[in-house]
Amino acid sequence: MAAVEASGSDGKGQGVESCVTYYRLEEVAKRNSSEEIWLVIHGRVYDITRFLNEHPGGEEVLLEQAGADASESFEDVGHSSDAREMLKQYYIGDVHPSDLKPEGGSKDPLKNNTCKSCWSYWIFPIIGAVLLGFLYRYYTSESKSS
Repeated sequence: MAAVEASGSDGKGQGVESCVTYYRLEEVAKRNSSEEIWLVIHGRVYDITRFLNEHPGGEEVLLEQAGADASESFEDVGHSSDAREMLKQYYIGDVHPSDLKPEGGSKDPLKNNTCKSCWSYWIFPIIGAVLLGFLYRYYTSESKSS
């Protein structure tokens, strides 16, 4: 865990001081029980221990994601803007920058095989379907004319 003070400017020359606490993913991973549960969502660390009993989906859903990056699961569920606002009260810090995934891919080189042109996977089935449609029309129109 590391605390870093960051100062920013609001464009009027006035600086705003804020203290950000950084957590390593190893530390977050240790917080994975119903006594203490931390999650990472979009690079931010949340201590949601107090929220376990209040979660509408049940505590089991949260315990499955405990101590890990739950960003994808959080987005897949389609949480409301109210839920996103509520999340702010459980914020305790950010993931240490060295633990963040590089932009555009995973830290794992085997998982970094992302498709740069996924449309090419769809072009062959689409062309095949169009060809099958033409063949079907051709054979059905020939059988009517004979």
